Amino acid sequence: MTLRIHAGPQLLAGLRESSSYPAHRDYFGEVPVADRDTLIQSLESVRGRGGAAFPFATKLRALGASNRPVVVVNWAEGEPASHKDAALARVRPHLVLDGVQIVARAYRAREVHIVVPKERPAVVDAVTAAAQQRRHPKRFKVHLADDRFVAGQARAVLELMAGRPNLPVTAWQPEAYSGHRGRPTLLSNAETWAHVALRMMRPDSPATTLLTMGGESAAPDVREVEIGTSWSKVLGSWSPDAPILVGGYHGTWTSVRRLGKLPVDHDTMRMAGVPLGAGVLLAPAPGECPMTMTARLARYLADHSAGRCGPCFNGLPAMAAAVSDLAHGRGEQARVEHFFDVLERRGACAHPDGTVRLVRSLVTAFPAEVAAHRAGGCSFAERRHDPGESVA
Repeated sequence: MTLRIHAGPQLLAGLRESSSYPAHRDYFGEVPVADRDTLIQSLESVRGRGGAAFPFATKLRALGASNRPVVVVNWAEGEPASHKDAALARVRPHLVLDGVQIVARAYRAREVHIVVPKERPAVVDAVTAAAQQRRHPKRFKVHLADDRFVAGQARAVLELMAGRPNLPVTAWQPEAYSGHRGRPTLLSNAETWAHVALRMMRPDSPATTLLTMGGESAAPDVREVEIGTSWSKVLGSWSPDAPILVGGYHGTWTSVRRLGKLPVDHDTMRMAGVPLGAGVLLAPAPGECPMTMTARLARYLADHSAGRCGPCFNGLPAMAAAVSDLAHGRGEQARVEHFFDVLERRGACAHPDGTVRLVRSLVTAFPAEVAAHRAGGCSFAERRHDPGESVA
């Protein structure tokens, strides 16, 4: 795989600079020191980039007066089609660690854990090397996450850190109150930590987000765009009628025409029913259509569940089978829709909800496609396209 990283306005600016620590310091300057109140006030506008867009300052407030909380960098992208954190590991690992240093110093945290995906050795090597270049390398404890979709889920990460299977478990309190071994824990993904550093070092810079385009191809693109940019500008010459999956494997199907009317903005997109999610844009590969691609992803998500509760152990495989049957003209739409109410909000984690969102969005966005497959055909059969060329 060849990861194509495009220069951007903030996180991905100055890509010709070396990712070594001295070169990084020359480019970004010294790491600022801030007290807790200043930190919270300065980071009010920073939203998490892990999918939920949760306000980072809210996590800091939840820590309260806690001293020495556990700090965690979730660098494990369980989403196979996302390469944002991999791009940061390659060109901006120290910006992520700067964000950690700023917060850890303010909260007197001594324990920093970094969770990386073991199926991506280049990320493991880059992050480990960056940690070794820091002033106190022994404070960074690196953990290898399993090659499983749910391995990057927050509670799955905490389970891994505790030496248990890297699978999600039911939690009764947010990790800021009771996280690693019951201690207050501040956990965010790598891109979020990079934005924390950027906001503290360059407070007047515009907010941006990273996007992965063509994440299933042999040459995925990672781009940085300003929040508020029109999707029509991002997508360029993509065919208006082309189907596009926004948010990754737990994402939402829509058309390029509809997406192009929206800005790249978490709140606006969520209100429009097309959440940005993991910041991944996918289109059917040659030989696929939205129906067959959804069947493939539903099967993958069923296979990559924790398998610890009924919705994951029984429900997801059954829904995947129903979607596959419908895709091949031997099933009923009602059977697929039956699983929406059966699975949604009934799992021990959000994995069933995300999988239902994927399948439901297909039924909602492309009813003609579903009807064509139910009748043994395919409404997209005559309009195949190469998504890799469209978004490059």
